[in-house]
Amino acid sequence: MARTAGSHSDITGPRVRAAALKLFAEGGYAAVSMRAIAAEVGVQAGALYNYTPDKQTLLFELMESHMRELLAAFEDDPALTPTARLARFTRFHIRFHSDRMSAVFIAYMELRNLTPENFEKVEALRRRYENRLEVILRDGVAAGEFDLGDTKIATLAIIAMLTGVNTWFRSGGRLSLEEVSAQYCDMVLRSVGRTGGVLEGGAR
Repeated sequence: MARTAGSHSDITGPRVRAAALKLFAEGGYAAVSMRAIAAEVGVQAGALYNYTPDKQTLLFELMESHMRELLAAFEDDPALTPTARLARFTRFHIRFHSDRMSAVFIAYMELRNLTPENFEKVEALRRRYENRLEVILRDGVAAGEFDLGDTKIATLAIIAMLTGVNTWFRSGGRLSLEEVSAQYCDMVLRSVGRTGGVLEGGAR
């Protein structure tokens, strides 16, 4: 099929993904048609197939790219204490996700709409990210800094709590994102049996 006049893969391709991200977040994957995505981009419906084979591929690529960006953006520092590492993870997770509300919504709410094969690929990436937090928690238990019976459950609970900030936080509200992050650091540390405040890059 000939490419639509005036379109370029390096321009229209990202526009197609951005349109799909917006529409999936607003109306849900199942309710969005390829025709609606084409209308959002401003191209004919048939032209979309120059950039993606189908809607499922769009959904998978959005989820996969989000998880790969997340993994690339966070790097643990084993030289720090587990308490300091957990505080860094907490602040990072809140900051990173606050700038990607639509991507976060899709990453959690649309998993059920992935094919089994695509679901496994995205879940593997999610487990890699979860494992980074669990390593911190295990190190904290081993060092006597954390008091946890099951680090896997703690990992999932902490990530769910931190990701939940996206459901209610809005800039310009009563607290800044940094103030919210500081309070969440305190709550997370208390949840693992650590009391007292923390400083960026260290603990007190």
